[in-house]
Amino acid sequence: MKIAYYILVYYKIIRYLKEELRVMIDKILSILNEEIVPAEGCTEPIALAYIGSKLTSILGGVPEKVDIALSGNLIKNVKSVKIPNSEGMVGIEAAVALGTILGDSKKELMVISSVDKSRLNEVKEYLDNKKVVATKIEGDVKLHMRATGVLGQDTVTIEIKDYHTNIVKIEKNGEIIKGASCDEVVTGDMMTDKSFLTVELIHDLAKTIDLALIAPIFEKVIAYNSAIANEGLKNDYGISMGKSLYEGMQEGVYGKDLKNKIVSFASAGSDARMNGCSMPVMTTSGSGNQGMSASLPVIKYCEEKGLTHEQLIRGLFFSHLTTIHIKSNVGRLSAYCGVVCAGGGVAGALAFLDGMPLDRIDAAIETTLATLSGMLCDGAKSSCATKIASSIGMAFDSYYLSKKKKNFEYGEGIVGKDVEATLANVKVLAHEGLRQTDEVVLEIMLNN
Repeated sequence: MKIAYYILVYYKIIRYLKEELRVMIDKILSILNEEIVPAEGCTEPIALAYIGSKLTSILGGVPEKVDIALSGNLIKNVKSVKIPNSEGMVGIEAAVALGTILGDSKKELMVISSVDKSRLNEVKEYLDNKKVVATKIEGDVKLHMRATGVLGQDTVTIEIKDYHTNIVKIEKNGEIIKGASCDEVVTGDMMTDKSFLTVELIHDLAKTIDLALIAPIFEKVIAYNSAIANEGLKNDYGISMGKSLYEGMQEGVYGKDLKNKIVSFASAGSDARMNGCSMPVMTTSGSGNQGMSASLPVIKYCEEKGLTHEQLIRGLFFSHLTTIHIKSNVGRLSAYCGVVCAGGGVAGALAFLDGMPLDRIDAAIETTLATLSGMLCDGAKSSCATKIASSIGMAFDSYYLSKKKKNFEYGEGIVGKDVEATLANVKVLAHEGLRQTDEVVLEIMLNN
């Protein structure tokens, strides 16, 4: 009887563990589907275009005027970046106007992907007539915008917080609208909790997760992000960091080594995206630059090393999910440059693909973060490509140092007793240490 009892208990435990695993994998897939999404153009001006297009949709026509109030971090990331499909337009008012007149809100972060360029003169006239007025929202919410549009006797106000398409309120003529308009978006409360993530869990899942569950997401990542990187290598965009490095390799200025190849490929995508290229990318943690930084080095590494397609998919899973894990500590918008988070993800992914043990993978991530965590975000623009070059270059160095069993020790700077403690220190640095820095950077940008 005792044997039968123990067998019964054993099978109950197995069933429980299987159910726990299924629930956890469902959460992981939800996180990937929420965080890795297509977007055309830098996500901050696209978010402004989106809120403008929602005003038009709810009002039933283009507003006679729009008042847009937005947080300092949004201002910072919209001020200098070129808007796709706009013939080089830049700025808050232009982003709102383009979405208001020509956007399709149903496409969310692809809101201006099908703009009728023959109508851009309408957008320019709208701007010339000062139909859009922008002001700053004071407060602690880093991603916050509120737009009010007027058409005839109707007034609509839409408010977005925390995530680029996260509408928290729609008000029409003083009445809060509930239902269809709000059902289109993922609210902050509905975003999958990420607090259970650890590098060890990500590592174990990257080795074992059913490939069929994650391949569809990362096939899109490979296709979209590789296409814009190749575009950046072929043509001149902004500072042309990626293309210049590639040309330097051909001319003998730089060596044609693996590090330079992955740095060139990664930064070329940002060159194109930050300077008006209309090709879409797959974002990560609300950022196209992070999406490209987390994917393009891994894609190029696997190509140059002759690794299998399965290894590529698993490497991308590790890189993106680790980036998401690191970025969830930092927050959506911050003075802490987001591609540093992706650099940590890439360093770990390269070590993972090289077959290194977990402790060396952790060390690669920590070395990257301990070196680059002072890199500041001063808005989305051409310099994002050079910051990606720095981040991915350091990620490669960190991976190789870890392979040689070289790494920083506990207590050196922000390095904690383990990788999760280091990430906790990064969180404190991003939220508390750089708070005043963020305000100073914004003040400098507004005064330029």
